[in-house]
Formats: sequence, C-alpha cells, structure tokens
Amino acid sequence: MKTTIIGAGAMGGLFGGLLAEAGEDVWLFDVWAEHVGEMTRSGLHIEREGVVRSIPVRAASDPSQIRPAELVLLFVKSTQTRAAALVAREMAGPRGLFLTLQNGLGNGDTIAEVVDPSRVMAGTTAHGATLLGPGRIRHAGVGPTRIGMWAGGDPLHAQRVAATLTGAGIETEAVEDVRSVVWDKLLVNVGINAITALTGIRNGQLLDLEATKELVRAAVDEAAAVANAAGVAVRQNPVDHVFQVAKATGGNRSSMGQDVDHRRSTEIGAINGAVVREGRKHGVETPVNQALAALVETLQVHF
Repeated sequence: MKTTIIGAGAMGGLFGGLLAEAGEDVWLFDVWAEHVGEMTRSGLHIEREGVVRSIPVRAASDPSQIRPAELVLLFVKSTQTRAAALVAREMAGPRGLFLTLQNGLGNGDTIAEVVDPSRVMAGTTAHGATLLGPGRIRHAGVGPTRIGMWAGGDPLHAQRVAATLTGAGIETEAVEDVRSVVWDKLLVNVGINAITALTGIRNGQLLDLEATKELVRAAVDEAAAVANAAGVAVRQNPVDHVFQVAKATGGNRSSMGQDVDHRRSTEIGAINGAVVREGRKHGVETPVNQALAALVETLQVHF
C-alpha cells in the first residue's frame, strides 16, 4: 500500500520507519528540513532497549516531491491538523484513505471537514516514541493499535490498513466503535498529561502522593461523565486504567510534559480543553479540567 506519513517526528517516524523496514512503499513528510535531510542522508535511526538500527527511508519537506498515496497517516500536533489535512488532500490519490492516530479529541472531525468523510479513519496506538534529534528516535514502548472508520464508509478500508500495519510489526485491530477507543485514550491523556506537564514529574510519580492521585481521579471522572452524557461507551473503572498506564510507563515523561520542557505549544486544547468544551455542550460541569487547561494555557503563552 503506497503510504505517506505527515509529521515524521517521534510517532510518525516510528510508523514510517517500521513500514519501510517491512518493505512497504512509504514516504515521510515533515517541515523540519534538518530532520528530513538527516533521514535522507543517513536513514532513520531507531533506538530500542539500547540497540540502534538505521533504516533507509524516503523523506521530503516539499509535498510536490511525493507521489500520490493510497493511505495518508497524520501524526502532527492537533493544533496543526487542519493545515495537515489540506496537504494530505493533495497527497492522496482519487481513492486515497486518511488515518489519524493523533492524541486528543476533534482530529477526525477536522480532517473530515477537508476531505471525503467516508475515507477518514481514526484510532489510537499504545506504541511510544521520543524524538532524540534530527534523524533519531527512541522506540519507548510497544502496544496494540486500534483503528476504525470515523464517519461511515466501508469497514473493509480499515481492515486493509490494519493488515498492512500488522504486517509491519505494528499489531493493529480494525474496530467498529472507534469513538469509544478514542475516548478511552483521551481519558488516559486527561489523567496524565496536564498534571505531569505542570509539575515536571514523570508518569509514575503521579502515584507517589495521595493528593496527586485524587487530582487524577477528579479529572478522569469528569471526562468519563462527559463521555457518558455524549452517548460514548467508555471502559469500566477508567481511573484504575489510568493508574495502570501511569505505572506501566512510570519512567516516561508524557508528550505534553516534553512539549513544556522544550517550550513548545501543547495539545491541551484537544485534551483537557476538549473535555471542557464537550461538557458545556452536554451540561456537565468540568471544573478540574477547566483549571488544568487554564494553567497549561497560561504556562505556554509565556514560552
């Protein structure tokens, strides 16, 4: 399957590298010229458990250099989704498919406003990656990926893409109710990202203090209440799941924490901020998420 990755940072680079390593026809697109240049010259270096391997990849920062794709994967920050969707529309062939595995809520809807909604897929992945520098990433964790059609469309599309990703070592399942999947991942991000970003701690340190655990619990409970009001089925005991994820990724710094560390804009608007917006739509109060979102927004405006 001819594939193009838009946003070849940590996660986009990981997926693109694994697809290329498996022999898939894939291009990586990113606006960071130094990163693209390093990948073109020396390949993409992926570190996993202390072992580094170099994978030859095709990369470009000029969309015109990339041939039409059957599948376009979007891995940009949520604040860049609309701009990336416009680029993706030009990169896709006449029947090209679009898949977002981005964090947060709203990316699927934004993409579907720009391209044919019946060709849009969304999902989540439990893989973890960190960008170490131009042409270098660390594969920090492995886990399942789940995808599905976002706004109708033929479910065989999602099954075909899932088979392609699985063939590249990215274990992927096609599901019918992908909105529940996206909300489940959102609840994890709601409970971990903003608090770690604001405090400078790692994921596992959320569990060290009862007061911090109560803050996590309050934020996640609010988000779960909003999901229920919106008619989205989320897992039972979501707070326990968030605690399990925090423990399993204990040594990691959340993606939002890394953004704050590097003084970059965060995805707070698509995570805790999205819970606040959806809460207002459905008459659910979300004071904890509102406070967390306001604090992160205040912090990043002074970067």
